[in-house]
Amino acid sequence: MKKKQFKAESKKLLDMMINSIYTNREIFLRELISNASDALDKLYYKSLTDSKLNIKKEDLEIRIELDKEARTITIRDNGIGMTEEELENNLGTIAKSGSELFKENNESAKDMQIIGQFGVGFYSAFMVSKNVKVISKSIDSDKAYVWESTGADGFSIEENERKENGTEIILYLKENAEEENYDEFLENYTIERLIKKYSDYISYPIIMQEEKTEKDKDDKETTTIEDKILNSRIPIWKKDKKEVKEEEYQDFYTDKFYDYEKPLRTFRSVVEGKCSFTSLLFIPSHAPYDYYTKEYEKGLQLYSKGVLIMDKCSDLLPDYFSFVKGLVDSEDISLNISRETLQENHQIEAIAKGIESKIKKELETILKEDREQYEAFFKNFGNQLKYGIYTSYGMKKDDLQDLLLYTSSKEKKLVTLKEYVENMTEKQESIYYACGETTDKIDLLPQVETVKEKGFEVLYLTDYMDEFVFKVMQEYDGKKFMNVSNEAMDLDSEEEKEALKKANEDNKKLFEKMQEFLNNSVSSIQFTHRLKNHPVCLTSKGDISVEMEKVMNAMPTDQKVKANVIMEINENHEISKKLEDLFKKKDFDSIEKYTKILYAQARLIEGLSLENPTEITNLICEELSK
Repeated sequence: MKKKQFKAESKKLLDMMINSIYTNREIFLRELISNASDALDKLYYKSLTDSKLNIKKEDLEIRIELDKEARTITIRDNGIGMTEEELENNLGTIAKSGSELFKENNESAKDMQIIGQFGVGFYSAFMVSKNVKVISKSIDSDKAYVWESTGADGFSIEENERKENGTEIILYLKENAEEENYDEFLENYTIERLIKKYSDYISYPIIMQEEKTEKDKDDKETTTIEDKILNSRIPIWKKDKKEVKEEEYQDFYTDKFYDYEKPLRTFRSVVEGKCSFTSLLFIPSHAPYDYYTKEYEKGLQLYSKGVLIMDKCSDLLPDYFSFVKGLVDSEDISLNISRETLQENHQIEAIAKGIESKIKKELETILKEDREQYEAFFKNFGNQLKYGIYTSYGMKKDDLQDLLLYTSSKEKKLVTLKEYVENMTEKQESIYYACGETTDKIDLLPQVETVKEKGFEVLYLTDYMDEFVFKVMQEYDGKKFMNVSNEAMDLDSEEEKEALKKANEDNKKLFEKMQEFLNNSVSSIQFTHRLKNHPVCLTSKGDISVEMEKVMNAMPTDQKVKANVIMEINENHEISKKLEDLFKKKDFDSIEKYTKILYAQARLIEGLSLENPTEITNLICEELSK
């Protein structure tokens, strides 16, 4: 027996393949089964063009045998087999693919769904094996050969007595180490789990024998050995849609994605093109318990011709659609592709764009055809859509803005931005909104009351992210977003504006004095017409609103922000006349008390805390007792 060296020179390359390309050692079984499946495909294809071969597809199979004493795993197939030359060329040259060569040499086999095409997968066997033996007999040869190697030191080839065509791979497992338990691969349940996970949809039966113990009528135990098929063979997404019931999709979802509730929506699609793929996607009916935590992992299962490549391929989903579960199966994705190389894979990018478009269209369909179902979806995952707009600095607004819902002041129902704009009055120039903890609290804001009285609709923003999203969007359908609590909000006529301007100029010194009493806690004080019956409110000037200040300062950072706050007093309220009279009398002590009470009222209305509530309650009691 002559020892030969690997033509690709070696230990370094082999180590790189085993330790870098494959980061998960359990995939060795997936690789070897995929190779066996290819060998069966080749034989069946050859039988279609060679009348001498009488091959029935139902007779082709893959068998797995475990030997705990010898610590071996054997994978057998009755496929096309390999000649001595093929063993040396395909297994003796790292990164050379016999499957790819087969397709190149057979013009009519170009469209065959052969799984392994890079010739790297076989060497994953060395992740768990100290020695690998391959016994093979080609359908075109009278002789069988055995190829054997312990790794990068080289390999040997010699004749063997095997009579039937096909290949038998024997893995001699490594000894257990401190952090490596190779014995687990000698357990039937481990092999069954790996087959179910990675190779469940190989089109040929994967068979392993199991012992069954039964008792007869005399209570005596008898043990029999039976064949057990480990794989399902036909993926649910490859079956004719007419043959699959909705309940079957729901059962598949529950089983594969460990959800106790049926999905809100199931949709399946087939895309043909430069990168063809089939997708089966699910929108969950509720958010997972860890959805809004760092522990949550997004991603779709990625299959190549029915073989699982990755359990969660995050590159297939944008963050704003991270709630989607499901899978993608593509014939254009190589099986021998690792998590690292996926990051720069153009095929994955093309599939991801197609998936994103499909999800968006499905959500639009739900919104249009089943409003109740969409609102249920939005309650669970609406924040993710908003997140997509915000984190992209508005770049994704055209894709996502029509999927957003907000509570409207009219009938307190959820509306889209499109519906809001369609209901705008002729005189309305902006999309009005107000922020607060709940819709009920927002509805009580004095600024909101006036806008509603003038016949304008107001959107109620109750989520911490809402106003930030509107800020990056800036506008919708040419209509700018306007916070009703912003100082720039003005619904007065030109005549009313002039009258208000004069009143503020006449009382400028009063406001300056009041501002002094508040230690410049507000940037200015002025009269307003934006209040109906309420005496006072706080408005903001600039990009940061009072609500945004609350949100940003609640975050665990050392940086604190401050809104440019204005205290506005209702010019038509009796309190304004009282303040003017007190100023004329130069009763600054009373003005100070009134100012502090008014400011406290305004802060409470906005949901802000008081720095000195004891002082305010004492002032109120003092005024009440007069």
